[in-house]
Amino acid sequence: MRYVKLATLCAVSAFVLSACSRSEQEAPAAMEAETETAAAAMPAAETMMEHDIGAMLAAAMRPEEDVARDAGRKPAEVLVFLGVEPGMDVIDLMAAGGWYSEVLSIAVGEDGSVVAQNPPFILGFRDGAYGVALNERIGDRLTNVTRVDSTWAELGASGAQYDLALSALNLHDTYYLQSPEASAEFMAAVYTVLKPGAVFGIIDHVGNPDGPNDQLHRIDKALAIKLATAAGFTVEAESDMLRNSEDDHTQSVFSEGIRGRTDRFILKLRKPAG
Repeated sequence: MRYVKLATLCAVSAFVLSACSRSEQEAPAAMEAETETAAAAMPAAETMMEHDIGAMLAAAMRPEEDVARDAGRKPAEVLVFLGVEPGMDVIDLMAAGGWYSEVLSIAVGEDGSVVAQNPPFILGFRDGAYGVALNERIGDRLTNVTRVDSTWAELGASGAQYDLALSALNLHDTYYLQSPEASAEFMAAVYTVLKPGAVFGIIDHVGNPDGPNDQLHRIDKALAIKLATAAGFTVEAESDMLRNSEDDHTQSVFSEGIRGRTDRFILKLRKPAG
């Protein structure tokens, strides 16, 4: 805004009227410029947060095989999209060996906490290898991570309350390896343990609506949304940052050439605040 010093106290009325007219014309332009500046600052803020989480991940002593997966999983970008912040209490659902549990541990910091949760059917895979791997991962390194083994009913009745929950690449297992009823029970349990207004992030392999997703370890995004909204969640946002147009969704996610490179969707769900 420009400030003008009058040369004399006897300014002609025409000059005053003209100045007022110019101010009225400039005001909308100034307001528009401020709005554009604020809008431009939003992506910049997200970029800064990604840089911060990315820097924390880079500085942490993570296993080399974990770091190798960052390029395909984009953990810093995903956590910023979901709104993960230092000091949060979060739960990594069906954590398996805890790859995301460690990422979350670093992101929430010493003032936050992470529960690495596994149900019995996940712990039964590979002769219990996931449980062993998770214990080794936590060890005495991840002091803000706690292992919890529970059924969906036990999770829902735990009385715990979290700021954020994450299910990474395993919602399809609740629906196909367990059952549609178990998947609904899973969603209800997650809804119960989240604080009002909290976020539930889902990442999964994209399946074709009419494809044999039970055999391919995939799930149709529309089905995932249907399960979530039936439990009471609202879809706040979706992201295609993990999209791979070369994946036509007809191969098993474990197939050679596509493993680790599948087309994946991300849903940011919100539990209503009240």
